[in-house]
Amino acid sequence: MTLQQLKYVIEVAKQGSINEAAKRLFISQPSLSNAIRDLELEMRITIFERSNKGITLSKDGIEFLGYARQVIEQAELLETRYLQAKPSAQHFSVSTQHYAFAVNAFVQLVEEHGHDEYEFALRETKTYEIIEDVRNLRSEIGILYLNEFNGKVINKLLKDANLQFNSLFTAKPHIFISIRNPLAKQSAVTIDELKHYPYLSFDQGEYNSFHFSEEILSTLNHPKSIRVNDRATLFNLLIGLNGYTISTGVLSADLNGNEIIPVPLDCEESIHVGWISHRNIPLTRLGTAYIDALKQAIR
Repeated sequence: MTLQQLKYVIEVAKQGSINEAAKRLFISQPSLSNAIRDLELEMRITIFERSNKGITLSKDGIEFLGYARQVIEQAELLETRYLQAKPSAQHFSVSTQHYAFAVNAFVQLVEEHGHDEYEFALRETKTYEIIEDVRNLRSEIGILYLNEFNGKVINKLLKDANLQFNSLFTAKPHIFISIRNPLAKQSAVTIDELKHYPYLSFDQGEYNSFHFSEEILSTLNHPKSIRVNDRATLFNLLIGLNGYTISTGVLSADLNGNEIIPVPLDCEESIHVGWISHRNIPLTRLGTAYIDALKQAIR
């Protein structure tokens, strides 16, 4: 096993294609395929499963990739320390539901740990895709919530994917509304008071079931309902249409301005927000730094 072979595995996993990875690595496709096959034979595992649909990480490959990334990171630190080598571009990815504190933490990570070259990714995406991103190591960390309603379904998916949920905080539900909304001056609102306003939620694509909803109380009927794909659109509609959405109440004025405010929602629900990661793969240095930044952001 060589460091070069580990770098090959990392690049193939990143690109999801032998051909594309070979182009990025400036080697031939047969040479790359042979190098990975030799590594699989040496390690006595199948790292990549090959099919007509392409190439995907196997269960063993997912765990192997986690360790390979750590080995390469440590090797590069040694080279930088003792050979005065130029630090290579850093890589880190996180997938999250649409939380401002996750963006704040990402900003802090880049400011404190980004060198001259880096390739970071922040994916605000659908609930099921967050789990899939972390399962396949497209992202090291995922951020989502659990509650009494969705917990059984989400926890089963996490268990099947060998992922673990780590709690960040528990919040009581709030609505996000415009400061010009007639409900903005109330100390709390009820579900009945919201029925005249457009309800905004994040679309979950083909997994648009109640259990994957980013908003709690997803089974309630809403006379006026709009689905969106991104946070900026949702916030524009909160202002333009006097709409509302249901979330944790944690909002960043630095990122989102002062036009949107949280108002407590009068209900007995709780929202348990946390981060998910692979159960048997330690966090990288950047992963640990991001979790620290998350804790600071929500503090």
